[in-house]
Amino acid sequence: MDIYFVVKTIHIISSTILFGTGIGIAFFLFYSRFTDSLVEKLYAARATVFADYLFTLPAVITQVLTGAWLVNRSGYGWLDSWLLTTYAIYVLAGLCWLPVVWIQIQLRKILVNCVESNAQLPTRYYKLFNVWFILGWPAFIGLIVVFFLMVTKPV
Repeated sequence: MDIYFVVKTIHIISSTILFGTGIGIAFFLFYSRFTDSLVEKLYAARATVFADYLFTLPAVITQVLTGAWLVNRSGYGWLDSWLLTTYAIYVLAGLCWLPVVWIQIQLRKILVNCVESNAQLPTRYYKLFNVWFILGWPAFIGLIVVFFLMVTKPV
């Protein structure tokens, strides 16, 4: 068995996990916006934060390691324009994701406090939620573009 295809398969699976988990957990946290139940919102926020640690973070690390290995072994130039574009988009997605993770943790903390004290959600919750939603779009669209570049490898 050729190690190149094993690493490439791991790279593809981790990209699928990264994209699929991202869209899945975003859906559940976004969907929680439409319930009045703080317990349901808290459940979604806890699951979102946990899924990011369990799935997204390892997938991000795996993508970088396997991607670098594949570029090194495949014969593509590290500075090929399609790869430079991919790096830039991946960094942009990461720069959106880091504050998103922080916001998810803040949303969870706010919800824990509100559930424990039987209080209403503060305005800060809704402001953070809106920023979280907005930051998700460049990362989501960026990963779609990265998929396209990985498939087409334009020269």
